[in-house]
Amino acid sequence: MVPTRSGSALGFIKPMLAEQRSAVPRGDEWIYEAKLDGYRVEAIKQGPSVRLLSRNGNDLGSDYPEVVRAVAALDVDALILDGEVVALDSRGRPSFQSLQHRGKASLPIVYFAFDVLHVNGEDLRALPLEQRKARLAEVVARSGVQLSESLRGDVDRIVGAIQQLGLEGIVAKRRRSRYTSARSDAWIKVKFLNRQEFVVGAYKPGLGSFESLVVGYYDAQSRLQFAGKVRNGFTPHLRAEIHRQLTPLETDVFPFAEPGTRKRSHWGEGLTADDMHILQWLQPRFVVEVAFVEWTRDGHLRHPTFVGIRRDKHARDVRRERAASDAP
Repeated sequence: MVPTRSGSALGFIKPMLAEQRSAVPRGDEWIYEAKLDGYRVEAIKQGPSVRLLSRNGNDLGSDYPEVVRAVAALDVDALILDGEVVALDSRGRPSFQSLQHRGKASLPIVYFAFDVLHVNGEDLRALPLEQRKARLAEVVARSGVQLSESLRGDVDRIVGAIQQLGLEGIVAKRRRSRYTSARSDAWIKVKFLNRQEFVVGAYKPGLGSFESLVVGYYDAQSRLQFAGKVRNGFTPHLRAEIHRQLTPLETDVFPFAEPGTRKRSHWGEGLTADDMHILQWLQPRFVVEVAFVEWTRDGHLRHPTFVGIRRDKHARDVRRERAASDAP
């Protein structure tokens, strides 16, 4: 639903998505922001009512009541913001793992707004980004909603600072770009850490739940390609919780494009003939985020580590991304 005038119902707007590149674009036509490590969230305020929607349009309001309160307190009657919900660690840095485990500690949950799409009956999507940014700064000034600031200075210094802080990457946006509900080269993301989403296609039973998750990604022909086995990054509590969510997805149908082989290597391993008799296959619907050292020549993940569950991503949208370690 597209908002057209004051008083009409405000509906979810599909988000604008960035293309991934291996190098940060340069030039005066670009502005730069830190790539925040959290959940993409659209905040819709209409009167006293506030909704928080994931990039797929799922309601997240009950998960982040502190964000609902912050948006509700804004001195605007009708509003649509685009931004990221993040958990801040003890050093004030966004931490996706902390966001996953927010119930275990009193970590601050913050909403960083990086765009504004609608204000009091006015659709702003056709305005250049730099004008939307100016309106956004006015809307969230002196409030509990944080502004995702444009980074100033030389590109190399910006990149160096982001890397020194250990942040995930950078997003470059064309100053005069309009907001379009599609993936666009007007927004470019560059990752400095090797992390991406994967679909869980199986697990190896053990340890009272599972020993490892078997993950993959969809290729251009919509086939699920095996990527690796993830053994590290799980606590006993997390294993039990993930296993609980995977159990309803159990199936006898092999979900991957290729059957098991006997091939193994020092840096990675494929699905072996033995695996075919041990692993519990799953309907490929569950999405997780994984950190890894690099892709091997065989197309497998080297030293993958579990980072978190991605409830905000559709499994069919998961593709292999360019890793930070890949050559341009």
